[in-house]
Amino acid sequence: MIRAEYTKQVLNFKCPAGTSRGVLKTRTIWFISVFEDFSPEIKGIGEIAPLPGLSIDDVPDFENKIQWVVAEINRGVSLELLELNEFPSIRFGLEMALLDLKNKGSKILFPSDFTNGKQFIPINGLIWMGGKSFMEGQIQEKLKKGFSCLKLKIGAINFEEEFAILKYIRKNYSADELQLRVDANGAFSPNEALEKLNRLATLNIHSIEQPIRQGQIKEMANLCQISSLPIALDEELIGVFSLAEKKQLLEQIKPQYIILKPTLLGGFAASDEWIKVANELKIGWWVTSALESNLGLSAIAQWTATLWNSMFQGLGTGELFTNNITCPLQLKGERLYYNPKLNWEINNI
Repeated sequence: MIRAEYTKQVLNFKCPAGTSRGVLKTRTIWFISVFEDFSPEIKGIGEIAPLPGLSIDDVPDFENKIQWVVAEINRGVSLELLELNEFPSIRFGLEMALLDLKNKGSKILFPSDFTNGKQFIPINGLIWMGGKSFMEGQIQEKLKKGFSCLKLKIGAINFEEEFAILKYIRKNYSADELQLRVDANGAFSPNEALEKLNRLATLNIHSIEQPIRQGQIKEMANLCQISSLPIALDEELIGVFSLAEKKQLLEQIKPQYIILKPTLLGGFAASDEWIKVANELKIGWWVTSALESNLGLSAIAQWTATLWNSMFQGLGTGELFTNNITCPLQLKGERLYYNPKLNWEINNI
């Protein structure tokens, strides 16, 4: 019989993380552990990490739901009977924990050339929102480290300032030298979005994530059809559960790309469904982490490595916290590696 337990941890950002929804200084996560009655020393660990203001399971009594899930597991309820559609981050954490248990608690959920240290994942450099000098400082740091793809969070400061920063970058680095992506996190209104997207397109921007708020299906579909800048759906995918609903959404909007965040979408199996539909509709995609600890980031990176997607992935958030878990992930410039010679240091889980 499978048993479960959980712990809570608060991660501290090295620098405040600015988004269009505000500034994050700390990050609360939970770790769920599962183990067999007859072998309690072997534990599978998963990460539960809803994002404040974004995850559909960002609710006041969230920890009570985790307690309920643990109690149900411990009284022998079949995992298939747990209704967790409305709690995608718990689904992700439980799926991750069970995969880890299946692999003897090794933290290698998806064995591959990546986990053997023979393959790397190319990632984008993430530039957080802030004042002009703060953003320019991050850009110079990433360029010195050898990144050839940068993703800039926009929508928090004056658009003209953000446009000027992007224009300055493009003046010094051609599209062949440096790929630029932007993420508006829904900051633009439908009335102003097209003009801003067309202006951004003059700078040879690769794509923009979620230019307008999710739920405005007709407006988003129209933008995807007429914008000269490719659009990637991000938040738009959150809260869409069934395969039929996924297909309907992508057929309606017809975006150029979708962004996959397993923590927010309900896990790896749920994300695999999005990939299946996107491939059928010839929609591009890549994977992005969502401010998980290194435990969750490692699981997502391992899964990503099995997908054989050559695009730059958004998995560069492992160095954001002062009290992160020590793990075998290594970032060398824009290349993310898993070094099997390094050990995990997981305390109090």
